[in-house]
Order: sequence, then structure tokens, then C-alpha cells
Amino acid sequence: MKNKFAALSIVLLTLVDLTLAGCNTNIDQGKTFDEAAPEDVTMKEDDHGHDHPSEGPHHGSLIELGKEAYHAELVHDEKNGSVIIYILDGTAKKSVPIKAERLLINTKHDGKGQQFTLAASPESTDPEGQSSRFSTQEKELEKLLHEEDATARLVLEIDGKSYNGEIHAHDHDHDH
Repeated sequence: MKNKFAALSIVLLTLVDLTLAGCNTNIDQGKTFDEAAPEDVTMKEDDHGHDHPSEGPHHGSLIELGKEAYHAELVHDEKNGSVIIYILDGTAKKSVPIKAERLLINTKHDGKGQQFTLAASPESTDPEGQSSRFSTQEKELEKLLHEEDATARLVLEIDGKSYNGEIHAHDHDHDH
């Protein structure tokens, strides 16, 4: 019985030792993370199984909604003087019609907040009572979206859940 216990103890201690030793990462164990040379540390940002598109299908800038559950695409149509938001899926490739009559954009500039409404403007392929496109011709919103020190957030509801996403000031494309 003592031999079985001794053998089992040795096996368990060996497993614990190997577990604590970890894998060889080829990083000099004497260096802190900050001291390690860049080639010693390989960390890939956003390397979690999918691409992150830089623009939407309408060539506008993307707004992440709900940790990429959805995206919105912002397009500034200078020809018509309008700001358009398209609602897209998590891959930012397909339109997602939603049951909403309007979306909101909350802005802040020089310590003053403003709220703008974008009305539903359904695409011809959107089901009745739903829209994947929302627009406004508010000149003040157009101006604020060009201001470097302005902040803006898109606020909407999809299937009963609230979403909001940061609109990066002057980080949107123009439709000429």
C-alpha cells in the first residue's frame, strides 16, 4: 500500500511541477514584459477569428454596436446635404432592417450637448414597417461631425435591446 501511495505521490508531484513550469515561450525569463524586445513578445490585436472591415458596403465609416453584434455605417452625402446611417450585421456586410421610426445621434461640442434625429428612410428591399437606412438633412449635425473636438454617439434599439456606438469625429466618408 505504501508503494502505491509513494508512486502516486511521485506522479502527482511530477504533474504539478510540469504544470507550474509552463511552456517555453522563448522569452528571457529574467526580463519584465516592458523590457522584452518586441520580437520576444508576439501579441496580435483583434486576432479572434474574423476580419475587421475598415469601411462599410456604402464606403462609409463603421460604428461598432454591442461588441460587434451589429454595425452602423455613417455616410455623409454632400450632394444631397444629408447624413445617412445604415444598419449592418456583425460582419458589416449585410443590411439589417429594424423596427424603428428613428435613430438618435447625441453630440457634445464646447461643453454643450445636442441631440439629432435621423428618420427611417427604408431601402426598397426592406420589409414593411422596418428600415435599414436612416437619414437627416440637419446642417448643424453635418457641421459637428466635421469638428475635431466634437464627440458623437449613435443611439438605437434593435429587437428590444438598446445599443450605442461612438462616432469618431471627422472619421467618416463623403459621398460625392
